[in-house]
Amino acid sequence: MQKVRGVGGLFFKCKDPEKLAAWYQAHMGIALDGSTYGMLDPHQAREHDRMVWSTFAADSDYFQPSEQSFMFNFIVDDVGAMLQQMVAGGATQVGEVVSESYGDFGWFLDPEGFKVELWSPKSF
Repeated sequence: MQKVRGVGGLFFKCKDPEKLAAWYQAHMGIALDGSTYGMLDPHQAREHDRMVWSTFAADSDYFQPSEQSFMFNFIVDDVGAMLQQMVAGGATQVGEVVSESYGDFGWFLDPEGFKVELWSPKSF
């Protein structure tokens, strides 16, 4: 049986693709290879970084206050510092930083209302 080896991309619709891509480049350091896309190199991942694939119930409120049916999750070194950087760049922080046994988490809404989760993994 063939199996998935990883995530090859994250594609989504938005109102102003070039503007939102530039915003992510300016405030999260995502390098752009074109006006609306960039590459995240999996070889730059650290030992405990993981790409999580998860389903949620249709009535889950985990993505609130966003009305979108999906949420981004980015691995970062320091959740608190990245949240401050994002808010300074025009994002809206959602809730407070939460520490779990598997890492620290924080959330914000980007300029188009997509909820983004920041994760700083801890050693397993």
